Amino acid sequence: MTRRAAALLLGLAATLAGCSALDPYPTQPRAAPPGLTATPAVANERVAICYNTLRTTLAEVQTQAQQECRANSVAEPADTDWYLENCPLLLPARATFVCMPRR
Repeated sequence: MTRRAAALLLGLAATLAGCSALDPYPTQPRAAPPGLTATPAVANERVAICYNTLRTTLAEVQTQAQQECRANSVAEPADTDWYLENCPLLLPARATFVCMPRR
């Protein structure tokens, strides 16, 4: 294999791998605001999704969050931040959802 063919193959592999690099994924959710207390019986789970605001719609983020919530619950938006502490530069937004019991 020539250097040119190897470089082309490596570039193609990097391009294909990079396509999934912008897909939203779950991450550590933002903590509940101070003063918000819940007993274990009614505690609501929080989930968060890292995503790119230019490439991913809010409906797609909501669907991803719903998949992270337990059965018989609904993912309701709670907060969005861009601190880059839990999300990489290419997916700078972190949407936090609260999994509320389904009524």
